[in-house]
This record gives sequence, C-alpha cells and structure tokens, in this order.
Amino acid sequence: METRFCCFGALKPSARKNNSNEAIFGAGSQSQNSIQFFSYNELKSSTTNFHPTNKIGQGGFGSVYKGILRDGTLAAIKSLSTESKQGVHEFLTEIEMISNIRHPNLVELIGCCVEGSKRFLVYEYLENNSLASVLLSSNKKQDALDWPKRAAICLGIADGLAFLHEEVKPCIVHRDIKASNVLLDKDLLPRIGDFGLAKLFPDTITHISTRVAGTLGYLAPEYALLGNLTKKADVYSFGVLILEIISGRGNSRSIFGPEMKDLLDWTWQLWSEDRLLDIVDPELVEYSKHDVLRFIKVALCCTQQTSNHRPNMKKAAAMLRSDEIKLEIKALKQPSVIKERGHCHRIHGDNLMRPHLQEKTKSDITCTLIAPLSTFVIQPR
Repeated sequence: METRFCCFGALKPSARKNNSNEAIFGAGSQSQNSIQFFSYNELKSSTTNFHPTNKIGQGGFGSVYKGILRDGTLAAIKSLSTESKQGVHEFLTEIEMISNIRHPNLVELIGCCVEGSKRFLVYEYLENNSLASVLLSSNKKQDALDWPKRAAICLGIADGLAFLHEEVKPCIVHRDIKASNVLLDKDLLPRIGDFGLAKLFPDTITHISTRVAGTLGYLAPEYALLGNLTKKADVYSFGVLILEIISGRGNSRSIFGPEMKDLLDWTWQLWSEDRLLDIVDPELVEYSKHDVLRFIKVALCCTQQTSNHRPNMKKAAAMLRSDEIKLEIKALKQPSVIKERGHCHRIHGDNLMRPHLQEKTKSDITCTLIAPLSTFVIQPR
C-alpha cells in the first residue's frame, strides 16, 4: 500500500475553525481524511491551562501535555516552542507529511492549532507513555516488559520504520529514533512518534542535509559527521535501540563492564568473546536464548560503519522474524560509535572524517553542520 500526501489545500477544517487556521489552510476545502483544527482557548481548557501536572513529556521542539478534548477524547497536545528553529513553513510541512499517514505502529495526528506565534499538534494519547519511561527509568516495573513484549516492541518499531521508508511516497526518514520517541499503548505495543524531525526526499537521490538533527548515541556516523542522510541512518538508530531493549539500559547514559564501555562497544566485545547473552537485562528471567541471540546479531548488522553494509528496514524486520533470512555475521565489523569525551569526539572506524566538537549538553542534542565536512557545534535542543 502506498500513502501519498495531499497538498495543504486538501486538508478539511472542522466547523469550529479560527481565523488563523482558515487563513493558512483555506476555507471549504475537502479531504478524504480530514484533520481537526483547535483554538488555543480550547487546548488551554483541555489541559487546565497547561498545568504542570498534565505535562507528560518534553520533546525537541517543546512540551507535551495530556488533555481532555470537548468530546471527552484523551489527547497528547504538543506545544511547539516559539524559541525553536521550526517556523511556519516547517510546521505546515509537518502537518502535510503526517495528516494522511496511518499505520498500527505510528502515532496518529488528530489535529492542530495555529494562532499567531502559537502552534500545537494534537495526537492520540498513548496510555503507557514512552518506551524510555517503561524500559529505562529508575522506577520501572519489575515485570513490565518480559521477553515476548520486548520482542513485539522491536518488531513493531521495525514495521513502522519499514512503512515510512518503503510504503510512504516520497519516503520519510525519521532522523531521531530512540526510546523516548517510541510510545506504548495500553497493551505495551509500540508507536513511533515525533515526526517534527522527519525529512522527505525522493528514493532516487541521496539527501545531503545541512542540519543534522538527532541524539548522540543513536546517530549514524555518516550522518553525524558528513551530513549524509539516507534511510540507513534510521537503520543504525534502530540497531542501537534493539540493544537497549534487550539490555534494559540506555546507550548514551550507561557504562558496561570493568572497562566502562558504552553499549555498542560492550556488545562488540561480548560478540568477540562469544558471550553475547551477558548483555541481557538481569530482570529477564525467562527468554528464548535463540531468539535473543538473533536479535542481537541483527542489531550488529544494523550498526555497521558503512551504510551499504546495513540491511534496509524491510529486511531487518524479516531477519528478526525468521531464521531463514541469512545473516552475514562472518562479515561483521566493529560498529562505529560517536562519543563525547570531555571536549573531544572520537569514532571507531577508518574512513570517516573527524570534525571538532564543542560540548554544550550531555543528552538530547542537535548537531548542526556549520560548514560542509568541517565543523560541528553541539547545541541544546
């Protein structure tokens, strides 16, 4: 199935639209899949004046609040920061991209609000918040994620990304796949959220991005260092996420083993020592060793230094599901790892350039390419 985007004029306003929404999108237009427009006052009321107790998340472009809409529907209301670099054009592009996309593993957009400088996205509400809150938080429930649930989460994320990459035309590269951007429904099934960082580009060209957006620890080396954005950047991030789901620990904020290595380094060492199961979360008492080993090997395939050596997401999903898909494990090489070390930046690998980095934050950062192939500055998001 292919999903194609309608133009802005094809979005259908609800009967209760404000002047800003009408001026931007036009009145009386029709669409097979309509999107609701909300007034600022309506969203303010639904969140009890954006009360702190209703705040359920903080994203790259602003805060997310739990709200109750006029019809009683629970919603996640994303307030876009006026200080963010996302302008009106970027906001409308985001609306255009996601308004007609439907998949069981993607968060659904309900509507939006544009009033003056105020911009909001209204999403469906997911009961269990983010994968990060369930998997990586210090107060996570002991039995919240058994192996079948973790495996289902990996498969769901793979299916959602494969849909964005292969079924949506032109394809969407998410650019910031990580545990906090994966939401969980009441059954702990995953839905990929936060398409504010998504980029559209035709399959036939390589997109060289002038702005690298993502999170250190998940960034593919060719994207972080060269600004070369392809679908394989998401594949790399997905590989890191598989290892986090299996280990129950975050790549960017955990250290492993007596040598204090990060997750990818530690996994590679265990691979070379034939001790891969040592990475498994101690809270996972019962699991299929065979399946876990296959998932780890797929993760290593996904995080290879050279993007051409990584599978596409459709193949990665198939590799997770079946032993019949051959894994080229004998050809595996140590994954490239982007790291902060004080004011330095190091990478495993031989053929990538090493721009200088200035440390600004410890997590959730944006790397901005100031000049092609030369300088990176890490800026707060």
